[in-house]
Amino acid sequence: MGIPAVNTCQGIPLQNLWLLMLYASDFRYQAQSYVGSENMDEHLADLVADVLCNQVSQRLRRQLSHGYRQTQAHLTRVRGRINSLETTRKMLLLQGKVACEFEELSSDTLRNQYVAYALNKSLKVVRNPVLKSKAKKLLADYVGQGVSVGHFCAYRPQNERFSRHELEDKKVVATAELMLNLALINESVGHQLLPSPDKQEHWVRRLFEKAVHGFYSLNLETEWTVKGGKKLAWQIEDMTSNIANLLPGMKLDILLENETQNRRLIIDTKFTSITQSAQFGGESYKSNYIYQLYSYLRSQEEQSDLLSLKSEGMLLHPSMGVTHRESVLIQGHKLKFCTVDLSQSSGSIKRELNSIIADL
Repeated sequence: MGIPAVNTCQGIPLQNLWLLMLYASDFRYQAQSYVGSENMDEHLADLVADVLCNQVSQRLRRQLSHGYRQTQAHLTRVRGRINSLETTRKMLLLQGKVACEFEELSSDTLRNQYVAYALNKSLKVVRNPVLKSKAKKLLADYVGQGVSVGHFCAYRPQNERFSRHELEDKKVVATAELMLNLALINESVGHQLLPSPDKQEHWVRRLFEKAVHGFYSLNLETEWTVKGGKKLAWQIEDMTSNIANLLPGMKLDILLENETQNRRLIIDTKFTSITQSAQFGGESYKSNYIYQLYSYLRSQEEQSDLLSLKSEGMLLHPSMGVTHRESVLIQGHKLKFCTVDLSQSSGSIKRELNSIIADL
């Protein structure tokens, strides 16, 4: 089961940050097929480690992927390029050797090091002793095949190109990436609560956006299409020569469309409090956010696109123990103001995200 609800305004439980990481990652599709969408966030670190171990175990049944790495060695015959300075400085010719630099085919690639690094990190967050023992054995198997394990790995999955026959590697790397992210935030935060949304760094704000997009991509029914980061164009009729360089662009966080229901919803995620102190007391929604969402809706109106004339907009904020479900109809466009309480259990967070769309 998920972490118990926390009745606090101090911060976000670590388990819920892990939940956001799950939905923001490509691993979410694997997790659903592995245990089903209803309980895939239970003991999340153990789940990810279990999937990683199963994938690695299956991967080890055939030869690990190889790659060329730059190697230096003192050899009795020339191989690759001679390092003249090294040969002279160490007087290798007197020993019948030369210093050579060459490329060598090896299983000790950055990709394999990254997976081994993730297995090593999983040992610090996994609770199940049987699973921890399994991860330790698989790590030893990787080392036995010549893969080195360091305190840091420079590999970046987003820079990798996987060929058609490397789909298994792609899945393993996606799981390893999430495992490392969970371990990293666990080392940074420990058992503390994260600061409230208003005090978060930019990466957490971006994480919330990607998590909401990932959640709806995974959980909405097939008639809904979900798009993230869609760029919008201004409907320009006339312009001066330099305006194209100065006019700011528009990019949506999340766009939902349902042709069957003739619905289009623009979701703009924010990682701040949904309200601010009003000038004469009380609270009000933040005007600049409303103006931004309103611009997204009105700037895209076209008579040839009927959905654009009645598209809906939503400001979706995280909250701590507070719930907002407000809406207003302005010039044919419904605007909704909603929050997701990140101090709740992970199951409650999922139900809230589902109910926001169900209310439509």
